[in-house]
Amino acid sequence: MVVHYGQVVLGPPGSGKTTYCKAMANLLKGLGRKVAIVNLDPANDTLPYETVADVNELIQVNDVMEAEGVGPNGALVFCMEFLEKNLSWLIDKITSLQGHYFIFDFPGQAELYAHHTMVQKILAALTKSDVRLCATYLVDSHYANDPGKYVSAVLLALNSMMMMELPTVNVLSKIDSLEKYGKTTMGLEFYTDVMDLDYLLDTMNDYPGMRKYLKLNKAIADVVSDYSLVSFIPISIESHSTLLNVMKAVDRANGYVYGSGEQSNIQKLLSCAVGAEWEHERIGAARDEFMGDEEELSSEEELLEMIARQNQERL
Repeated sequence: MVVHYGQVVLGPPGSGKTTYCKAMANLLKGLGRKVAIVNLDPANDTLPYETVADVNELIQVNDVMEAEGVGPNGALVFCMEFLEKNLSWLIDKITSLQGHYFIFDFPGQAELYAHHTMVQKILAALTKSDVRLCATYLVDSHYANDPGKYVSAVLLALNSMMMMELPTVNVLSKIDSLEKYGKTTMGLEFYTDVMDLDYLLDTMNDYPGMRKYLKLNKAIADVVSDYSLVSFIPISIESHSTLLNVMKAVDRANGYVYGSGEQSNIQKLLSCAVGAEWEHERIGAARDEFMGDEEELSSEEELLEMIARQNQERL
């Protein structure tokens, strides 16, 4: 059976999932990949990209709300359960496309991942059909300006990692807008590496009414720190260098780096195969471009052009 590769884009509503899907697809197409986007968000009926499969062809939220007399969240749960029961539709769409890299745009409602198992079962069925997946979990970077929101977002990311049972790349999105909401308590590295959250507890306790939740906040912070699984890559869709960092991490996580002919040509350029990565390579471009003095990133642009030329020659 032919092996397919792809990424599942998750995250809360408003974190930029659909915009990320379009930007990542454009980047990958520029590198010579055949990209197929699959929309699995039945509430998203205005798409800025072309799809090879759209769940709205199968079922629509508005139709369910009218027929079942439920609200939008209940209708969304119904739609995802319906998709789970009709997975042959999705799998047939995917297996009919040879040599494509898939990007799956999922809904953002947290209850689908925290309280239900239909998304987990859908992903398990895709994996069983030889679709090698990595979850890309997006969190809006403005949460870093509020310690309480940031800890909650990290906890949701951890919950998603455990529930979805997929290799996961966590992304701090819209990093170019971070400082519009004010200065952060700590430096960018603190939020990307999810360092000792105890440093944020004192700040949280300064908020009115929060001191009585000191033990609860401490327990939540300890859960995140004890698992020590969550870290973030900062991105802006306007920056190819930050998108390229996410692409490299995803390619390592889903195995694309080992199974495609493309990476064998550019292995030395990107150091993907061994996962070698310096701290500045991971967050330096975002920090320098959006949180400090702007620097020229011409070397990254030259690298992208070189990769694209190599792929065109290979084709």
